[in-house]
Amino acid sequence: MRADAVGGAAPQAVEALARAHRLKPWELAPWLAAIAAYFLFPSYLPLGAQILIAILFTLSIDLILGYAGIVTLGQSAFFGAGAYTAGLLAAHGWGEPISGLAAAAAVAGLLGLASGAVILRTRGLSLLMLTLVIAEMLQEAANKAGDITGGADGLQGMEVWPLLGHFEFGLFGRTAYVYCLVVLFLLWLVARRIVHSPFGRSLTGIRENEARMHAIGSPVFRRRLVIYAFAAALSGIAGALLAETTQFVGLDSLGFERSGSALIMLIIGGVGRLYGPFIGVPLYMVAQDRFAQADPVYWDFWIGLLLIIVVVFARGGLLGLAERLLRRRGRKP
Repeated sequence: MRADAVGGAAPQAVEALARAHRLKPWELAPWLAAIAAYFLFPSYLPLGAQILIAILFTLSIDLILGYAGIVTLGQSAFFGAGAYTAGLLAAHGWGEPISGLAAAAAVAGLLGLASGAVILRTRGLSLLMLTLVIAEMLQEAANKAGDITGGADGLQGMEVWPLLGHFEFGLFGRTAYVYCLVVLFLLWLVARRIVHSPFGRSLTGIRENEARMHAIGSPVFRRRLVIYAFAAALSGIAGALLAETTQFVGLDSLGFERSGSALIMLIIGGVGRLYGPFIGVPLYMVAQDRFAQADPVYWDFWIGLLLIIVVVFARGGLLGLAERLLRRRGRKP
């Protein structure tokens, strides 16, 4: 290969990364829709806050599954750790919400770092089962430590202070919605920068061909551990948001059902596309609400049918389907 060709490849790669970093006009669509929802659906703001929290939690799973290829069923361990951290602080006299988020991120991130240092040395089914075991162990520990966590009755006595000293978390959910939206937007910007950075590109390389990444000298284990800990911190913040906006923490925050539901939402939206949670989470939660109203006993069946339809007819999720349709029309996705 000619030297000038090799020398020209690096500037081209840098320019490609720079273009990827630039915000596209269509990327503003979810945020404009969220702002419009605040004014158009004021009676649904509590549900809207729950959707925003679920998007953040699902985004953390997308970072490790969609980009690093780390399959997990136990992300709720970090969600619950963050929820109990913020909840215990609020129940014992410190209800400042922003510092509660920081504490939750630190605890969940350290838990992800410690557990990831062990379980990420495994692969496949062993890794999958270990992530689930960690979540189940934490849930049982929280159940046994009823004097601290409230056990099956949930954590009681939380008192969250007004946001920034002025905005109280009222029954109508206005403050909670705006709070969750701002936090989600800031963390999405961080996640977006990571995905489009050289570090994020290396994660994709690890997912696609780990042996090749080892061959070129990439620190595979270290990079998987870093993104695993970062995703754990995001999950912890999501859990803290739920604790602060509802002022309650239960054992279900550590349960498998939360992780399983988030995976379903991610599959519906599209794995490894960063924007999958913004499609899958609202669709799933709104469908769940409607199905539960229409058929309170068998609504799970309709959710399962929806998932089967997406997997069979929209592989890659709804975003994957949209990409294929754009390609057929000769447009760049």
